Amino acid sequence: MRRLAPAPWFGVLAGLLLCVLPAVPARAQAAQGGTQPPQGEQRLRAQQDELDKLRKERADLESRMNELQRSARSLSDEVTNLEAQRRTTKRLVEALDQQLETINEEVIKAGSGLMRAEGELASKRGALQRRMVEIYKRGSLYDVEAMLSAQSFAGLVARYKYLHELALNDRKLVQRVEGLRDQIISQRMLLVRLQDEVGRNRQEKDREARRLAELENRRQKNLTAVQLTAQKTRERMQQLARDESRISNAIATMETARRRAEMAPNARPAAASTIRTSDLGKLDWPVDGTILYRFGRVVNPNNTTTRWNGIGIGASIGATVKAIAAGEVVLADNVGTYGPTVIVQHGGGDYSVYGSLQRIDVRRGQQVNKGQSVGTVGDADPDLPPHLHFEIRPQGRAIDPLEYLRSKR
Repeated sequence: MRRLAPAPWFGVLAGLLLCVLPAVPARAQAAQGGTQPPQGEQRLRAQQDELDKLRKERADLESRMNELQRSARSLSDEVTNLEAQRRTTKRLVEALDQQLETINEEVIKAGSGLMRAEGELASKRGALQRRMVEIYKRGSLYDVEAMLSAQSFAGLVARYKYLHELALNDRKLVQRVEGLRDQIISQRMLLVRLQDEVGRNRQEKDREARRLAELENRRQKNLTAVQLTAQKTRERMQQLARDESRISNAIATMETARRRAEMAPNARPAAASTIRTSDLGKLDWPVDGTILYRFGRVVNPNNTTTRWNGIGIGASIGATVKAIAAGEVVLADNVGTYGPTVIVQHGGGDYSVYGSLQRIDVRRGQQVNKGQSVGTVGDADPDLPPHLHFEIRPQGRAIDPLEYLRSKR
């Protein structure tokens, strides 16, 4: 009699059983219940997109802050930028909190899924081991003997169906064990990744919390500085206005006295002004230098406005300041924010003013010639570099001195 071979499904079952080892790589096909919940994955992805958006917004603000600092803009602009950075960083910290909460929820889900999978795997492996013992005890020809022992064709068909179902159940059991093994490997990898994300999230949150505290501190310091600067600016502008009024009043008083003297009986004929209309655009500069500020209203970097009755000519400290025309010194004194100041009357009610001097070289009542030194450049104004404040006042009225000065090519 020819030797019967064992059923084909038995060899397949034995081969699959030998493959059920922990070291086997996880399959790409996810087992039932072994993947991260799609809803949690979507939440994490949306939160990560929001974090990236906030990081980009803050990077743009920091770049803008660097531009402000390089261009020496006002403190108020920096305060505004710092406030925007503070709000963005606060939103970033809140987003990190939400992400951490979501990750912790996913860790709990993944841990629960891992425990269920490990419990089911232990149960299925026990059942699989019992089936292997039964198959081994019955021998490799048990299925053939069961088929041949049928008393009728109907019995043969029934036994065949039974053995077939039994083989399918054994195959499903092997596949389930294999799927559970892959699921456990996947769940363990997911737990490791989530735990790493928790660690990174907490570290980034700590960094952002420190950054937020630093931004709030810098903002408060700059805000205080802005308030102090604004107060100093207001006080300086008030003082400047008082000093301008002082000079204007002094010139007005001298003009009144001059006109009265001219109208007095037996008065001498008034001397003609040494500054003539033909001098427009031709007078020499009182000192060589560059213009720091111009005549009229000037908007400062802190958005305040200053009205200048003259121009500021930047020059080195100690540079000689020369009279633009001959005349009589009617004031040689310290005038508040103007510092040491000289006023020369040129006749006919025309005056020239030389302020912010370091040293005065003339005295009141002295006659000076065109080009004669009246003093030297100083730094009386702490908010500006060394310069000469220069005015021309025909008939006592302030005009733009550049109209009279020689154009620089």
